[in-house]
Amino acid sequence: MTSEAESGAENEDGTPPVNVDVRERLAIIRFNRPTQRNALSVATLEILDAEIAALTRRTDISAIIFTGTDDVFAAGANIREIASLTPATAKEFAWRGQSLLQKISDAKQLTIAAVSGYCMGGALDLALACDIRIAAPNAQFSHPGVSLGIITGWGGTQRLPRLIGETNALEMFLTAKRVSAEEALNIGLIDEISENLVNASMKL
Repeated sequence: MTSEAESGAENEDGTPPVNVDVRERLAIIRFNRPTQRNALSVATLEILDAEIAALTRRTDISAIIFTGTDDVFAAGANIREIASLTPATAKEFAWRGQSLLQKISDAKQLTIAAVSGYCMGGALDLALACDIRIAAPNAQFSHPGVSLGIITGWGGTQRLPRLIGETNALEMFLTAKRVSAEEALNIGLIDEISENLVNASMKL
């Protein structure tokens, strides 16, 4: 079963920015905006919020996997949308992301981030909200906000240091350092490296 995106939120070719595939007791949520590096726009967040709300209510789903395309998990929040924020809309934008990621964190199902390629900013925050993180060898993790004069407002400032320690987290936040899959495994950011992310996730 594949869900359809809300009207007006499709890609240029008419495909939805988020695909949800339910296979027996497993739901796979795939970010599907390759030309936009799977950026988490407001429209995408709204779709994700609705899908997560629906999936977490289901008793026949035992695990939810988040994944992207071959070379990118997701590039984080949409930079153009961030640039247009006012103090009032920035608070709403932060709340929207925090609310969604808290739903993922609170889900009764096992949640897994299956990361291939770039996992940046808000997308890293989403991965941090999951129970388990599995990465392909080409995965790279970063919080690049400092290079833009901003910092994440989606809960990463709390979840990242809890997972990898304050020193490692501060280095990522303050330098916009990119962390490879191997280093991510060494510092505890991910739980496993696998060539076949979906199969590895399904084995769990």
